[in-house]
Amino acid sequence: MRRNSFDIRPLAGAIGAEIAGVDLARALDDDLVAALRRAWLDHLVLFFRDQDLPPERFLTLARRFGDPIEYPFLRGLDGFAEITPVVKLEHERVNFGGLWHTDTAYLDIPPMGTMLVAREVPPYGGDTLFANMYLAYESLSPGLRRLLDGLVAVNSSAKADVTKTREDRLRDAARADTKQEYVAEHPVVRTHPETRRKALYVNGGHTTRFKDMTEQESAPLLDFLFAHLMRPEFTCRFRWQPGSLAFWDNRCAQHNPVNDYHGFRRVMHRITLRGDRPR
Repeated sequence: MRRNSFDIRPLAGAIGAEIAGVDLARALDDDLVAALRRAWLDHLVLFFRDQDLPPERFLTLARRFGDPIEYPFLRGLDGFAEITPVVKLEHERVNFGGLWHTDTAYLDIPPMGTMLVAREVPPYGGDTLFANMYLAYESLSPGLRRLLDGLVAVNSSAKADVTKTREDRLRDAARADTKQEYVAEHPVVRTHPETRRKALYVNGGHTTRFKDMTEQESAPLLDFLFAHLMRPEFTCRFRWQPGSLAFWDNRCAQHNPVNDYHGFRRVMHRITLRGDRPR
């Protein structure tokens, strides 16, 4: 498939496409940005190979698609506060963000999207999985969809599993102004502001319970949803190389970096783009 002089190569039936024929380090004209954005909305996550994006160029690229924001827990690169290093070192056993999640759903206004570029990758392993939350919602029974449409989820940055994935980086790069915990309430099913499609918006990394319910009361349904959303037919898998970039829609896609490369170093740089309040 071609669009505006670049190739779109779907990676899986549910989500994801590789884009060929675009040099993201060059100035992108408005027509190209608009065409890439349409492809992004269609496929939820776009992948690019062999991109030369040092921090300044990376930030310039991100600004063509949105407003970069700082991550609330870790310091960014020197001189580039909006670029967060995502690192696992050779001696570490737990990776950053290593579970299915939507980025920073514990914020009142979570990011619209995320760009992640690979700097150093292990010789094998370290892939990232992505899942389509439109399909996760649409495949549920009509009765369960009606129930979920009326529920609100409580999301916390202090949920135990996701806190553990931050520990190594907080020891050496914590922000001085970060809070101990961020909590936000969002609809369990959100309507995408651009496509108007409904997407499941709970995740195992941050969602603790339903509003007006206890964690114990919420657990059976949340556990079902967490297992449901990672069904293989909703997903794709991306293998990184140095210079690879992924750009995903945080409003309708979840991701999970696979932690299968102990003994090797993996270094990525991440930018998140300002979003809107889920509705």
